[in-house]
Amino acid sequence: MRLFIQDLAAKHHFQPTRLLEMLREIQARDHHISNEAVELLAKALQIPRTRIIDAVEFYNFFSSTPKGRYELLISDSITDRMLGKDALIEYMAEKLRVPVGGVRNDGLVSLDNTSCTGMCDQGPAGLVNGHALTRLDRARVDRIADLIERQTPLAGWPPEFFQAEDNIRKSGLLLGRPIAPGDALKAAYTRGLNQTLAEIDASGLRGRGGAGFKTAAKWRFCAEEAETERYVVCNADEGEPGTFKDRGLLNAFADQVFEGMTLCAAIVGAKHGFLYLRGEYLHLYDKLQAILAQRREAGLLGRGILGHNLDFDIEIRLGAGAYICGEESALIESLEGKSGIPRNRPPYPVSHGYLGKPTVVNNVESFFAAAAIAVHSGAWFAAHGTEKSKGTKILSISGDCTHPGIYEYPFGTPVRTILDDCGAKDILGAQVGGPSGTFISNREFGRLLAFEDLATGGSFIVFNNSRNILDIAHNFTHFFAHESCGFCTPCRVGTSLLRKQLDKIYDGRGSAGDVAALDEICRLVKTYSHCGLGQTAANPVLTTLARYPEAYQSRLKKISYEPGFDLDAELETARRLANRSDAAAHLSQTGE
Repeated sequence: MRLFIQDLAAKHHFQPTRLLEMLREIQARDHHISNEAVELLAKALQIPRTRIIDAVEFYNFFSSTPKGRYELLISDSITDRMLGKDALIEYMAEKLRVPVGGVRNDGLVSLDNTSCTGMCDQGPAGLVNGHALTRLDRARVDRIADLIERQTPLAGWPPEFFQAEDNIRKSGLLLGRPIAPGDALKAAYTRGLNQTLAEIDASGLRGRGGAGFKTAAKWRFCAEEAETERYVVCNADEGEPGTFKDRGLLNAFADQVFEGMTLCAAIVGAKHGFLYLRGEYLHLYDKLQAILAQRREAGLLGRGILGHNLDFDIEIRLGAGAYICGEESALIESLEGKSGIPRNRPPYPVSHGYLGKPTVVNNVESFFAAAAIAVHSGAWFAAHGTEKSKGTKILSISGDCTHPGIYEYPFGTPVRTILDDCGAKDILGAQVGGPSGTFISNREFGRLLAFEDLATGGSFIVFNNSRNILDIAHNFTHFFAHESCGFCTPCRVGTSLLRKQLDKIYDGRGSAGDVAALDEICRLVKTYSHCGLGQTAANPVLTTLARYPEAYQSRLKKISYEPGFDLDAELETARRLANRSDAAAHLSQTGE
């Protein structure tokens, strides 16, 4: 162990900022991170052991207790549940002789639930030792169980078990017209970097992660900082259940994403960039590294890019299973090798980001679009969409529809058009923007995909009339309670109270007063939480309660009037004295 840890630390240049990478390797090798490993790593990196323990306890993919040599995690996303995940994981537990949440006695296999794995269009899905498993069913589980019993290495498993399809169903302005490697950089230098930034400004491009901040403004703020050491970060940690379009973009168009990052570096004056790739997308890691290597060979990364005074390279960092790291300041904390706790803002990353230096953080789709704009012009992009929402939006569509997958639409497209295209029938409603977004009913399909109406990071989950509103809100509320980072009391305590209060109603133990209390907790969590997770954690309840109050009322227990004593019996003595027992001498004591 001592030699392994020393070699591991040396491989990562004894940099504490690379702590997550080292912990991932220890977990993969030993299937847990032991106290001995913590002690040795703390000494090698010269950091407090408490910092390492904090990281191990924070990230879902790390464990201080041994897991199985085959670590199986099954996605508990609502879309996986809709496809029969609950029955499937019980079947898997029976076949593998291991309880859900436990490790088999021989240490060969462990089985547990995990949050959404980004495979909502091809579930039920899961992970085995970090590698994606798709389209699970009983026949596939039988084969997996046999492979595990035979202790077959993952390299010997059928390739189709790990096949993740892009499922790009509808291409538009961007998906239908990808650029060639180097074209955006050549166009930017021909036009001039300042003028290229002006083109991005004229395009009206806003951040595609959901917040919608103007991309050109963010780049300009970073470029104008006095500090000359600057960074570019691509946020590929799309952990919102129902969202998977960045996975498709990175698999099919990574060159253009990296080009967008390099374009940003040229404009803001950065020399180093990071692609923060969610841990669930480990299957993309080697392919992305190969594309980076090809770009270096082609002179599109490294020193003197395309003969210009541009030195820039990109490093891929893997997350370790924490939804909160999709928030940009939490992501930066994670990049620095710490727990992903969102920072207080201001200051913002454009002035104080990675290692306290000016940093641009944009998501995959934003960089993808920026590269295309550099080639085709801002006017080309702005000619599509609405007045306040320019261009197109790439969507992840899943749930009760015939054709789940990735779709591209101009902003301003009605929801009804989107649902018709994906083959949705007999619709109850749709969750737009993932659990943190808005549930819309089937009376709202005339609403528009746009920042001024339905803003979204890209997720559409469709529900037909066979689904129950309370099942949806219940799943999402448990998700937020599980993913809260615990930093602030309103979110740490509030999401737990929200989960318990909804459970009480969901289980049929609630009263009308409990619905009022649920609403009050929602508003406290939404108003006082530190970051976007807590501020949106109540949305599943608030948006469904507003549209379907009867669904909540139907689960309330019926309280019948039960008298503490029998009034009619108490009048028996009086009846005897009056020598009467007619109907008028009796009291009826019924009611609700």
